[in-house]
Amino acid sequence: MSFGAGRNAADLDWSDDIPLDEQEARLGWYAFGGLVALTVICYGNMLKFASSYWSNDLYSHGWIVPLIACYLFWERRRPLAETEPSQRWIGLAVVAVSLGVRLLASWDNVNFFDRLSFISVLLGICLMVGGTSLLKWAGPACGFLVFMFPLPYQVENTFLIKLLSWASWASTVILQTLGVGAVKIGQSIKIDSLEQPLIVAEACSGLRMLTVFGAMCVAMALLVDRPWWDRLAILVSAIPIALASNIIRIVATGLLYIAFPSAQQEGTLHTVIHDGAGYAMMVIGMGLLALELAILSRLTIPMEADDHFAAGAATA
Repeated sequence: MSFGAGRNAADLDWSDDIPLDEQEARLGWYAFGGLVALTVICYGNMLKFASSYWSNDLYSHGWIVPLIACYLFWERRRPLAETEPSQRWIGLAVVAVSLGVRLLASWDNVNFFDRLSFISVLLGICLMVGGTSLLKWAGPACGFLVFMFPLPYQVENTFLIKLLSWASWASTVILQTLGVGAVKIGQSIKIDSLEQPLIVAEACSGLRMLTVFGAMCVAMALLVDRPWWDRLAILVSAIPIALASNIIRIVATGLLYIAFPSAQQEGTLHTVIHDGAGYAMMVIGMGLLALELAILSRLTIPMEADDHFAAGAATA
């Protein structure tokens, strides 16, 4: 696994791109920076409202998403190339339509479409300044910003209920397999040796891990120097990794409560076990992701063109 400037961007076909001269490129970047800054100012109220969710544990990763997006932009960067006027007009049309969507969303107070229009304006700016060439390598970094926004209420509520059910059911099965007398009652787990049931609250649903690992896996897929099927596997793995690490957390918490029954009561020991298990979720998730990358690196080995020709020459 390796990272570097334009690694995955280099997988695309840039043979038809004609780089701008130094002066034109400088003017292009000035225009791009100015338009992006103007967009941020125009969407300032929306961004301020969205950032208010970052104090919620579910979206506490939001503050780092713009930093990761900037890193993706820098790592995948390519020189500005000559652009057909038609592409610039298409970009202008995208910006105009996106701003129209924002007006309608503001009128009906539909925050979801307002936030999406911010992303589409940035994509339109890419087309206006650098055409499809800039859009190909900078577009993913702009799209990554969607992870700094909260999920729509309907989606969040649906996932939350399902994740609560899956987490409590799977944790109960594992505890029973380990020989622990446990029964799932609603969204809680009744353990025979404990007076109080182990409640799988909303904070333990795994949705937070899903949002964090969703962003992390997308960033990894954009940066890792692997075939497309490896990057797809990384994207798909976000959900099972989040669920697995959360289930491990619940089971570990239950076993620790069995070993230290007094830990269920409020106090230092309760804080250490409950909060410590929560922090361990990130470590477990990172470990599972690292294990996946190690397995993929051994299952699929990209064949370089030179190696292919050399092998063919050797057998000729």
